[in-house]
Amino acid sequence: MKDKGDGGVERRSSFRLDMEKELVDIIWTDENGQERTKKIICIDFARGGLKLDCDIAIPLKTAVNVVFKSPNRNDDSHKLYCKVLRCNKQENGWFEIALILDK
Repeated sequence: MKDKGDGGVERRSSFRLDMEKELVDIIWTDENGQERTKKIICIDFARGGLKLDCDIAIPLKTAVNVVFKSPNRNDDSHKLYCKVLRCNKQENGWFEIALILDK
């Protein structure tokens, strides 16, 4: 464990990037076979995956493509291939979705 310096203890050993309130595009195929696209908030990005804040639930094990777009250029984007690991409903009615990177 690492001391975070703010009194809390960091339990993760991998690199983490604070993505609070950063918008990303996600693309997945729903249970009806329809491709869905949504712009949502990325909360955390770590070596193993991402945590998102979304207004709808996405089923466990669903394949999700996450697209990060460069703020400086429209054509410069990066795509990650992931799967839904957790989808927990929060008190505010939104869902905290954990994605694991799919290798």
